[in-house]
Amino acid sequence: MDDLPSYSIEISRQDVLLADLDQARLRQAVELTLRHHQCSRAELHVALVDDATIADLNEKYRGHPGPTDVLSFDLAEPGAKVLDGQIVVSVETARREAVERRHSAEAEVLLYCIHGTLHLLGYDDATPEDARRMHEMEDTLLTELGIGPVYGAKAS
Repeated sequence: MDDLPSYSIEISRQDVLLADLDQARLRQAVELTLRHHQCSRAELHVALVDDATIADLNEKYRGHPGPTDVLSFDLAEPGAKVLDGQIVVSVETARREAVERRHSAEAEVLLYCIHGTLHLLGYDDATPEDARRMHEMEDTLLTELGIGPVYGAKAS
């Protein structure tokens, strides 16, 4: 058996949303997250969408009205030995949040890709302690990507 990780990461985007975003960079962020968690096999699809699309999905699957930043859908069959899922990222939300956080829209989209991947790997952010753990991991991975911390920077 081959010990090298096997990752299939597909990226799609609506129309020309964030056409200047380097898709290889998105793959790098997802792959880094998978490797860091010793995930050996993954088939993921990352969809970059607008607020209207993610709002529809948020309402349909979570029962929450309005847009959100990122949604993750675990598509793996029970007992599967491969991480199989879809990550849906709102580029419009990323642009707004990037202005608020004073970094690039690309950095925000990378954060959302990492966040969505972490959810598929079993992370949760429902409690303050779980959220802290998840945000610390996001900051670690973003720092490794050369972006730097997002949450830790606010606490400083």
